[in-house]
Amino acid sequence: MKGYWIVRADVTDMARFREYAAQTPEILASFGGRFLARAGQFECVEGSTRSRNSIIEFPSYAQAQACWASPAYQAARELRLGAGELDIVIVEGLGDN
Repeated sequence: MKGYWIVRADVTDMARFREYAAQTPEILASFGGRFLARAGQFECVEGSTRSRNSIIEFPSYAQAQACWASPAYQAARELRLGAGELDIVIVEGLGDN
């Protein structure tokens, strides 16, 4: 079953965040990850949200977890710490995907 990162972010230091964002596509791709949505237009119809929302699809839940735990991602993550508030949830997809 596929795995997904659901990412919600409020960026407070765009310059630092851009350094992080420039590195992540290559790291995600090395684990088979690809953006399905990346900080585009959105409407919060219920509950709370952040100013940027992204969805990243991986071939499996295990690949999504492995990407998060990888030294490459953790090094990129260090670049963005302090550049905003993020919520990242790793979710397993449904059995028919």
